[in-house]
Amino acid sequence: MSRQIPPLNPLRAFEVAARHLSFTRAAEELFVTPSAVSHQVKTLEENLGIALFVRDAKALSLTGAGKAYLPGVQEAFRQLIFATYQLHREQSVPALKVNLPPTFAVKWLIPRMGRFMQSHPEIDLKVSTSKHMVDFTREDFDLAVRYGRGIYPGLHAERCLQVEVFPVCSPALLSGPKPLAVLDDLRHHTLLHDDSTYDDVSNPNWSTWLANAGVDGVDTTRGPSFWPSHLVIDAAIDGLGVALAKKSWVQQDLLKGRLVRPFPDLSLPVEFSYFIVYPQDRVSDPRIEAFMAWVREELARDAEPASQIGEA
Repeated sequence: MSRQIPPLNPLRAFEVAARHLSFTRAAEELFVTPSAVSHQVKTLEENLGIALFVRDAKALSLTGAGKAYLPGVQEAFRQLIFATYQLHREQSVPALKVNLPPTFAVKWLIPRMGRFMQSHPEIDLKVSTSKHMVDFTREDFDLAVRYGRGIYPGLHAERCLQVEVFPVCSPALLSGPKPLAVLDDLRHHTLLHDDSTYDDVSNPNWSTWLANAGVDGVDTTRGPSFWPSHLVIDAAIDGLGVALAKKSWVQQDLLKGRLVRPFPDLSLPVEFSYFIVYPQDRVSDPRIEAFMAWVREELARDAEPASQIGEA
């Protein structure tokens, strides 16, 4: 071969941008800026001496050469990931690589990890967070947790957390100058907003939650917003206002008295759930089997009857 292999980073930028037909969405996946993606693609085009994209003000599209080049580049990345996976397996590397939504990691997994480490000291967890759906053919993960309806073609999916949403706040708000006793009292308190950007129309914001509870007259446009979700929970713990929270994220904060439910009888179920997903061909992986068994044990622990600690 007379030509050298193009540099890897520009190739990766090309593959992601071509898949999304967007430098902006490629930048989100690669955790860089759109201008950095554009620069990498330009570097590749200069290296090849061939234009791969047609750029105009409204859209990004592939040239004929780009369309012809893309399948081979994608196959090369698939082969690299598979070769790396095989290498790790052959070397008996015990690390289990897990990708989770940020708040799932902070509020559910990490507080429980000690029990997993005690039960399985031979397995090291490597935890990372993102909100995009992991592509197991391109990314080096063993399993992932995702929020949705459980429809993930080609993947094994097991529901791990169902979701319901209710208001929470610091205990201090119940006895402050304007006690939070009934729903109408919310008009006197700051509303904290979860600005998570998931495509779940059933996940309520303050407007839909209050409408479901039969309350009007509360200005739901006011108050600060946060992302990821654990930041709005931290804001509530610090007494900055009242937050809507998913039950699984605040169980420990309620039990330890950092938060209370001012309206303990009011809760709204959500259509989406959290699912653990991984490739079908890894169902018999002993590390995944151990992790899944541990998750089921934790869910059973959560389901055990508990006192109503945290209710106002």
